[in-house]
Amino acid sequence: MSRSESLAAYLRAQARRCLDRVESDDGGRNARRALALLDAAAYAGGLPDDDPLVLMLDQAGCYGPLGCEAFDPGEAGARFIRSWEGAEPHELLLSLPAAITGSAERRGQEYGTRPY
Repeated sequence: MSRSESLAAYLRAQARRCLDRVESDDGGRNARRALALLDAAAYAGGLPDDDPLVLMLDQAGCYGPLGCEAFDPGEAGARFIRSWEGAEPHELLLSLPAAITGSAERRGQEYGTRPY
């Protein structure tokens, strides 16, 4: 499976997770998230593995330390993706590395260490 396919599969799984959530007072939030994530998955699935967005996610560690594992944005990235409600699909992918590194930096400040 290519990096793009792995990313798309992850986003589709997160969209299904949103659709499976039952909240009577969500005001359509979960449905909007699911649609936004499905849109991002379709976009990501069409990217070549050497696309700058895919390479940026690899540099952020989303494909493991050697860059050859399945897409996994870590806890902070997963939280960011699960909260995504829209905008353009490329904006999600552009924003994800900052969400991941920002969380690592905040953890480092909490514990008095530097991230990575």
